[in-house]
Amino acid sequence: MDPAALPLRDIRLPDPVSWWPPAPGWWLLAAVLAALLFWLAARVRKAHRQGHARRHALKQLKKLEAKYDRDGDAVALARGLSVLVRRTMLAYAPRADVAGLAGDAWLDWLDNGLANPQFRLGAGRALVELPYRKPNSEHGDIDVNTLLYAVRMRLATPVTTEGTG
Repeated sequence: MDPAALPLRDIRLPDPVSWWPPAPGWWLLAAVLAALLFWLAARVRKAHRQGHARRHALKQLKKLEAKYDRDGDAVALARGLSVLVRRTMLAYAPRADVAGLAGDAWLDWLDNGLANPQFRLGAGRALVELPYRKPNSEHGDIDVNTLLYAVRMRLATPVTTEGTG
């Protein structure tokens, strides 16, 4: 038989496999990745929002320090620090836990969660004594640098609210 006379045709290959639509496993993987990205974005946003009060408070602390360096008025500094700490702690913890505290109870609450308690028995005690003195009065018994350190540590350390009251 003559090969040219045979009714043969070339082999036709099937069309290449298309990438669209993806298989169900890829859809599942995409859904899991999207959920993971949304969860991660929510966590980052929450962490950023929680740190906002701390960042703002630390900026305000620097302003108070600069004002003290200019004026040298420890009483005005203590008043500013007292207001700053109270406002910041109200942002950190439930209002019912913080708003009504005064004196030693307030200092105990501020010491909660600090590695080295700074307020009840340390320099932070000046927050309940110094703001009520006459402006520009003598404050030789108060170490302002240690007070600033204590406030900075309290503002920078996350508040633990368990066991407080």
